[in-house]
Amino acid sequence: MTDFTDSPGTSALNSQADEALNRRIFWTMGTTVVLAIVVSLVVGPWRVSTGIALGGSLSLLNFHWMRGSIAAAFTVADPGKKPSIGIGHYLLRYFVVTLAVFVGYLLNVVSVPAAILGLCSFVPALFAEAVREFYFAIIHREEVG
Repeated sequence: MTDFTDSPGTSALNSQADEALNRRIFWTMGTTVVLAIVVSLVVGPWRVSTGIALGGSLSLLNFHWMRGSIAAAFTVADPGKKPSIGIGHYLLRYFVVTLAVFVGYLLNVVSVPAAILGLCSFVPALFAEAVREFYFAIIHREEVG
């Protein structure tokens, strides 16, 4: 039996599927944040809206930053070399997020629970992707890449 795991066509398809998945998650996160801001503008105080906006923006930035960090960490120049993940970049990302929320809190322009809610925009995006995958797997009886 022939093994096609090292085929360049297979890795190209996986790369395209991964990029499409990342795009869908990113846009769903953005849509979730925008909808949450619109709802909070109608029913909540302005600090809640700015908290959701700050948290959601930081969540989108963190997702983009993390994608790049993980891709760089696992891109190995030498085939025998182990990939390395710099702990400094990992910690810097969370330091920036914490500092931004803390400064917003000190300036009294954001609600911390609302900022945390905005930072959680990844969760509904994953649920939306799971529903999409279940739909294609169950209704169409096929696997989506």
